Amino acid sequence: MGVPSVNRFRVWGTAIATVAVLALPFVGGGGPGPDQSAAASTGEVPRAAQHRAYPVADAAGIRSGTLDRRAAHDLSGTACPVRTSGSIADQAPATVSALGVGGTTQADLVSFAEAFNTIRIANCLDPIPFDRFTWDSCMEKRLVWMAEDPSTDPQSAWGHLGSVRSDGVPSVGCDGNLAGGSDNTGATVASKWWESDKHRASLYRPDSDITGACIAFAMTHGGVPNEDSSFTRAAARWYTCA
Repeated sequence: MGVPSVNRFRVWGTAIATVAVLALPFVGGGGPGPDQSAAASTGEVPRAAQHRAYPVADAAGIRSGTLDRRAAHDLSGTACPVRTSGSIADQAPATVSALGVGGTTQADLVSFAEAFNTIRIANCLDPIPFDRFTWDSCMEKRLVWMAEDPSTDPQSAWGHLGSVRSDGVPSVGCDGNLAGGSDNTGATVASKWWESDKHRASLYRPDSDITGACIAFAMTHGGVPNEDSSFTRAAARWYTCA
């Protein structure tokens, strides 16, 4: 079952290298978290497969309706979006928890927002104005709760609301689309959420009007008992702000 002294960061990092581990969406996708087995009838990705990379391929664009959107613009003689308005407010405080878990930095938020809109524009979707990207302290609290689980098992506490921690500390904070792993940035998790059908539907919402839409984001760095700061956990959600 493993040696207690094994470094939790290395256990997970060796298994997935720099790949993000994704938890299926908490809204919009209807899928289970990684602690649950997907029923064969749902067509969900089996638990074991959730720990592999989602390939960057044209198929993601086809499934998301990108080709249809481009064709519609061609027929109407219009162009796909090419730029993003607004600016990203300086808001992520980069706090450090009592046990040494680093919180969201402004660089994390900017990296995520820029990648998020680059992906939308590349797929002929209207970008979200930069002033509608927000740091979410409530989601960060939950990520810190996960990162401070003393277990050396990286799956311990991982998942959506309802997951448990090895030391019995009750869950805190708010839920979101999740990704985690070694050497991830705001940009890499934005890409991996797009490449996953259910995360795309929940977070990018290709078929939704962006009027009043805001995107909340949080990320943590490191964890106990011995995770390096390059090991991150991230959460994001689409919400109505106006």
